[in-house]
Amino acid sequence: MQHYNNYIKLIEQNFSKGIAKDIDRSVTAILPNHIACFDFNSHRTGLLLGNVQSGKTGHMLGVIASAADHHFDLFIILTTDNVRLQKQTLARALNSLDTFCICDESDDIRFIKNEMRRPVILVLKKNSKTLSSWYNNLISSKFLLGRAIFIVDDESDAASLNTKVNKKNISTINNKISEIRKLGNSSFYLQVTATPQSLFLQSALTGYRPEFVHYFQPGEGYLGGDFFYRVQDINDEIIVPYPIQYTGEEELKDLRIEESHLPEGMQMAIASFLIASAHLFLVDNKKSCSFLIHPSVSISDHEIIANKISESLNDLLYAIRNEDLFKDSLKYAWGNLVKTKPDILNFNKCYEFILNILENQKINIITVNSNNTYKDDFEEGINIIIGGNAIGRGVTFPNLQTTYYCRKSKKPQADTYWQHSRAFGYDRDPGLVRVFLPPSLFKLFSELNYANSAMIEYIQNNDINNINLVYPKGITPTRNNIIDKTKLNIIVGGVNHFPSFSQEKNTSKIDNILSSFDDKEFHEITDIDLLKEIIQYCDSDVKNDWPKEKYIDCINSLADEDKEKAILIIRKDRNIGKNTGTLLSPTDRKLGDKFHNIIVLTMYRVLGGVDKGWNGKPLWIPNIKFPKDKFFYNVD
Repeated sequence: MQHYNNYIKLIEQNFSKGIAKDIDRSVTAILPNHIACFDFNSHRTGLLLGNVQSGKTGHMLGVIASAADHHFDLFIILTTDNVRLQKQTLARALNSLDTFCICDESDDIRFIKNEMRRPVILVLKKNSKTLSSWYNNLISSKFLLGRAIFIVDDESDAASLNTKVNKKNISTINNKISEIRKLGNSSFYLQVTATPQSLFLQSALTGYRPEFVHYFQPGEGYLGGDFFYRVQDINDEIIVPYPIQYTGEEELKDLRIEESHLPEGMQMAIASFLIASAHLFLVDNKKSCSFLIHPSVSISDHEIIANKISESLNDLLYAIRNEDLFKDSLKYAWGNLVKTKPDILNFNKCYEFILNILENQKINIITVNSNNTYKDDFEEGINIIIGGNAIGRGVTFPNLQTTYYCRKSKKPQADTYWQHSRAFGYDRDPGLVRVFLPPSLFKLFSELNYANSAMIEYIQNNDINNINLVYPKGITPTRNNIIDKTKLNIIVGGVNHFPSFSQEKNTSKIDNILSSFDDKEFHEITDIDLLKEIIQYCDSDVKNDWPKEKYIDCINSLADEDKEKAILIIRKDRNIGKNTGTLLSPTDRKLGDKFHNIIVLTMYRVLGGVDKGWNGKPLWIPNIKFPKDKFFYNVD
């Protein structure tokens, strides 16, 4: 374990023993079951799943180091097509894997001269020209003869999948990656992401659906989805997490008008950021504090907002000098922060600090988009960062204490929006961190957090081959162009599902299960396994008329609070005809519809008379209704 032990030693020196222990847990879980037993004669695909900004790079480098101790010696790390992210990953590898030959995109000569004496890591962007160049380098070197290739694809759901699957074609980046995977005698393809929705909706035939998943828990001090977006119900009162500060629903419209003043929500966000900066610089001796503004994908919006904030900071300086009302805004922001940060720097010292940085123009306003390729790593300074897609994935902002988010979409995609959660991370002061957004967007993010938690829970407890992605109405799991529509299944909640061609072969078994239930109008049950057992015994003469395994998977995919109870309705001695196109009586349909947020299973015991089209034997016909406005996605 030469390479891995050396890596852990450097991690402990440069970071902490706590981080090293977290990485070791991941490696210990993946190594024996997937890497140490690799046969070097096949092509495997797996997924390393973490949370947004929870330290995935350290874990994936740990997996590489351990794989090098188990006969792999050629590694490729793929990053998104972003120069800063590629350089950031390269630097991490150089600083912590000193027993490897690590090559940048232009290091083809270093690669050749090494002659595989040391294990090689190529750090490449997912860029067509870069991948083509290194495909040719690998072929011409002939180093891959008889070797396996180990590919770690960071943000593997971002650009690696086939965006032309529904056009019966192959997109360029997907094709390049597939070609490189086939260069070796065998390959191990490890996907890495915090948003695997699109990966789970790949057909197994593509080679891009993971065969296994390892989810690693975030380390100590991580602020994530539950901290920001998990609501609590205390004495029938819904409590919103304290970092959330509501803004008006339509502030983006005001921000787009160049002549208008900054809307109230943005003013409060700036005030909160300035107070937080004062505390971090004067008390905690930090070198940076960041404020992230994510208004839309429009570059013109970014420029307008940057100019307005710059003008407003000048107005603020004038207002402070003249004891204007903005001092009240600062006082209000300080009062809000002191509730969760009791030891915050006193207001007068904060006020002096803010006056100083305004007078000396020490606040940096930076737009980050395709028109502005920035080199700053934001490790220093008081930074207001404005952007859209360019700040939505992989980019880390040190000491990000304040976020202003107002980006909306008619059909939000779960993975895209979740990647916008740049507020997540380790180096935020939990007492000073604030997220400003309208109530509708808080509702969206709380629903995404709920769905993300349910997905992770399912992964930890079930076979991923049967996973369902569960989202409310109006939210899709991912973009449509990477999902094969011919293989996609969607089960809709709030709709009654029942078989038209039920079988009677398990009637006696279902009789026994339901014999203990009396003639109540309905039964509230907490044993969900009982529900699944009943469904399992229900069959149909026609394939896909009653996809019971999919329904059971849907039940398993719901989070704990959904699985705690269900409604069971039992009706006996029903004289229903076969193929009538309906099942439930109007009364029972109304009864089931009263329960919106819970599974309802209605069981009809039908007499099964020949005159009604049956076989002359009694049978049970099930009807299941999942929570209203829930959509379950999976692929065959």
